[in-house]
Amino acid sequence: MKPAAPLVLLLPALVLVPVLLLLPSLLHGGGWDLIGAFCMAALQPSLDPVVLDALLRGLGITAGMALLGWASSLVLGVVLGLASSRLLWRSLIGQAWPAESLRRLLAIPRSIHELIWGLLLLQLVGLQPAIAVLAIAIPYGALVARVVSDLLDALPEHNLEALLSAGVPAPAALLTAQGPPLLPGLISYSGYRLECALRSATLLGVFGLGGLGNELLLTLQSLEFRELWSGLWLLLAVMLSLEAIVGRLRQRWGMPARFGLKGGSVGRRGRELVLALVLLIPLVWGVGHALAIEPAALLHWQPLPPVAPHGWQEAMALPWLPLVGNTVLLTVLAAALAVGLAPLLLLLVAPWRWGERLLQLLWALGRLWPPPLTALLLLFVLKPGVIVAALALGFHNLGILGRLLLEGAQATGAQRQQALGAAGCGPRLALLYGRFSGLARSYLAYGAYRADVILRETVVVGLVAGTGLGSQLRESLSSFAFDQIALLLAAYALLTLVGEDLSDRTRQRLLQP
Repeated sequence: MKPAAPLVLLLPALVLVPVLLLLPSLLHGGGWDLIGAFCMAALQPSLDPVVLDALLRGLGITAGMALLGWASSLVLGVVLGLASSRLLWRSLIGQAWPAESLRRLLAIPRSIHELIWGLLLLQLVGLQPAIAVLAIAIPYGALVARVVSDLLDALPEHNLEALLSAGVPAPAALLTAQGPPLLPGLISYSGYRLECALRSATLLGVFGLGGLGNELLLTLQSLEFRELWSGLWLLLAVMLSLEAIVGRLRQRWGMPARFGLKGGSVGRRGRELVLALVLLIPLVWGVGHALAIEPAALLHWQPLPPVAPHGWQEAMALPWLPLVGNTVLLTVLAAALAVGLAPLLLLLVAPWRWGERLLQLLWALGRLWPPPLTALLLLFVLKPGVIVAALALGFHNLGILGRLLLEGAQATGAQRQQALGAAGCGPRLALLYGRFSGLARSYLAYGAYRADVILRETVVVGLVAGTGLGSQLRESLSSFAFDQIALLLAAYALLTLVGEDLSDRTRQRLLQP
């Protein structure tokens, strides 16, 4: 027996059963008044000019770091993506082994979360604005490189083969035949990465690298919830505006054929894109100057302390099995919560007119609220551990997956849902079988990809909630035990690469016809 396709969407939500059973034992009795004050402050954010000025300056720093990190990652990612394309090397030298070697090499920086890059660079070069930019650019550049190479290798090759057969040089043939069809996917993914860069810059600020994230952490630690919500509402406004602008530009530049544009319109869009790229250069330069970014300062490394005698033996003696086990358990719980709760919540609010709007607001807050701050808030009433970390990560990724599911449901059209409603089905059954049925495989495939991302993010909440490899990394960083740090990074990289492989296999299986 196999469950019906739309019911498969709800299977991950079964993780709620053990989580809800364990929650009462994690309550420590205090902090509920603080949770109430936090919720009430959402309706009464601080409007003090001094507070707003500090928050706006922090928001400007965060946005600037996000823009610089994003732009740097695009340049780095496009160059490395072309260099790791099998198609490019086969066209140039007739063999693909250089691409395979570079792909394996790029898996290492891609597997390490930007927060870890930031903390490591902080130890090596000291506190400076360029650290946050570089911490975003390194892993994002490797991620963009993977997407660019995959997009390029997946394109049809008949136009390229025709040009090569006609005697056109390989570089010119590649640019002419594969450049235009590669552009829509690159633009679409670049817009998504800009949204992610804003969230990453906020997260880096939470851990001391400046910007609005640092302001949010200080207000939470000092229990100034009204000031905290002022910063959150500002960040929410910027994030929603960015999502709307990126969505419009993605439609206008990224997928012209989908909207039936004629040749003249396509040419006009191309000129607009070139103009935007030209204007982006002075904007990036101006932001870098305003943030006092000095790339040359990154060359002055601080000497690392020597490894203590028998340091490697002590590092090998760490409790690796529970550390890795808690990290994997945290990943599974957070992924199941995020994937399963999105369709479940949509079904629960289906009969209510404003239910969907409330969910959109909740999911927007989940996307912008950094998981470490969610974990700190939960620690007001819960004991630290895997459950707290899973709830914090699950809430953040629920905002991302919920938005994706809702957009997919709206794009499928309402004909089947309306037909089922007219036949006497309730609103929940009509939504489940009318819209969710066709989305099940693609949504779960994206959920598998998101689980790979969640595995990278476990270090973020582990530093706060005291669980998994992240908790040990915090202790090793505080004691400058770089032998332990090296082994922990190797463990994270290995786990991430294994998770990435499992995620790819799961997506391929789900998307098979």
